[in-house]
Parts: sequence; structure tokens; C-alpha cells
Amino acid sequence: MTARRSFLAYTAALAFSAVAVTSALAQNVTLRSADIHPDGYPTIEAVKYMGKLLEERSNGRIKINVFHSGQLGQEKDTIEQTRFGVIDINRINMAPFNNLIPATNVPSLPFIFRSVDHMRKSMDGPIGDNLLKEFEKHDLVGLALYDSGSRSFYNSKRPIKTPADMKGMKIRVQQSDMFVALVSALGANATPMPFGEVYSALQTGVIDGAENNWPSYESTRHFEVSKFYSVTEHSLSPEALVMAKRSFDKFNAADQALIKAAAKESVLKMRQLWDAREKESEAKVKAGGAQINQVEKQAFIDAMKPVYDKFVTDAKLKEMVAAIQAVN
Repeated sequence: MTARRSFLAYTAALAFSAVAVTSALAQNVTLRSADIHPDGYPTIEAVKYMGKLLEERSNGRIKINVFHSGQLGQEKDTIEQTRFGVIDINRINMAPFNNLIPATNVPSLPFIFRSVDHMRKSMDGPIGDNLLKEFEKHDLVGLALYDSGSRSFYNSKRPIKTPADMKGMKIRVQQSDMFVALVSALGANATPMPFGEVYSALQTGVIDGAENNWPSYESTRHFEVSKFYSVTEHSLSPEALVMAKRSFDKFNAADQALIKAAAKESVLKMRQLWDAREKESEAKVKAGGAQINQVEKQAFIDAMKPVYDKFVTDAKLKEMVAAIQAVN
């Protein structure tokens, strides 16, 4: 009788487990996704595309609601919300993660990537996969790596052609120690500031300039109050698409695989949109009166040694730098 009771209990447990799984699969879930960029921006549209794929492949069970334009907060704030599961999915620049996840410092290093193609090849392989795994230690699941274009300096004072032209300028940077060190190494005064405050700070003279890519320079209208854009291309750092581990763990293995696959497929969509948007944004700011100038890039590269010395300190990070540099 005891054996029979055990068998019946085991059968009942299996039946309960099957019902629970079926119930979970039948449940409709709408994931909240955060981004600071405006609606229509390539990263916004890429996450919408991911949501479209998920909705189709889950028969409508899993959806994504994208909150654009910083509706859920600025990047540094939304990282904490995502770690606690308040936000489910988040698209974040690599820089705000630098102080939290040491490995993110490497792709954020100035001039670490020789070109967009070099960055994509590096991040699409084992180097990028290993980087995404680092997020797991901080209650986040790394889903994919998006582009953020080439970042260059712009200001309201004068064209920048050499580091000497930046001396004494107040330059807004992301809230990252590395970007503070980068700007300081060029002789300027770094001013960490949330992205949403930059336009008014430029307009009122609280800062003299900032640094960003073509689409951000255009979409924020920064070119209206900071017309000198100098093509330093000092950063080609990717951006991270992450998910709250608390949210991810609520799904069964099959749905987790769906989410990861849809995120990976959204990268190609993002890059197609990004490449087109960069050209469009560059044309718009030129038409809007921005003055574009080239720089003596080697002088900027030579000034970065103190940044590498400060942030590439252990063997693991040095190996990652060497691996990126070895990618052809």
C-alpha cells in the first residue's frame, strides 16, 4: 500500500506540474521595456520588432510595451529598476554599466575599435557572448548587443581639431568614471550629467559641449545650441539590451529561448535602421547649420594611454583588449 500511495502521489505531482506548465504557457504577459530615445529611434524600433517576433512565435502570449523618451527614467535610474524587476527589458549604453560590471569597460575604451565593421565582428562572436554573461552576476540577463554609432565631440565655442583645442572646455559626459577620465586626458573639464538635461545646459552655458553620435546629436536638437561637431569618433562602444533576471526566470525554458532568439534577431533590424538613420541625421544637422570638421585623430589616440592604464588593470581585462585587437 505504501508503494502504491507513493506512486499515486508521484503521478499526482506530475499531473500538477503539467497543469502548472500549461497554465504558465497560456498566460498572457506584456513586458515593460525602457529607452531614453524618442519614438522611431533605431533602438526603439528594434525592440518593437523583437516584440513582434515574440508575439507571433508565442501565439500572442508574450508582448512588449516599449516606453520611449525616458518615460521610465534616465539610464542610470532604470538600471536599478531593471535589476529589481520593476522594468523587464532595458536598452542601455555601456557607459552607465562601467562602474557596476568591470568587463563593460573594455568595449567602452576610447579607440578600442578600428571601425564599425571591427566592432560588429568583435561583438557578434565569443567576445560579445562572454560580455553578455557578465550581466548575470548583477540580476540581469544579457540579451543582445546593439550599435551606438561613433561618438564625437561637439561644442558651442569653436572647431576642435587637436586636444589642445579642448583645453578648459566644460564637456558633458555620461555618468561613467571612464568618460570622465577620457575627457580629462584631453585637457577639458568633464561634467557628468543625465542625457535629458544636456540641451538646457548647453543653451544656458552651464556646459560648453558634449559628445555623442549623429542620431543623438540630431534627435535632441543639440546642433541648435552647439554647432561645432568635430569627428573624433573616439567611441564605438556597443549598447546592451538586458532583461531583469526576475522577469526572465518566470518563463519556462522554451519561452526563455524564444526571448533570446527574438532579441538576437532584432540586432540585424537595429543595424539596418541605424545605418540609414546615421546618414539621414548627418544630412539634417548640416542643413540645420552645424559645422562639421575633421581632426588629427592620432593626437587624440596618443592622449588615451592614462585611460587604458587606469581601467585595464587585471589579466582578464587585458586578455579581452588583446582579443578585440586581434579581430580582423
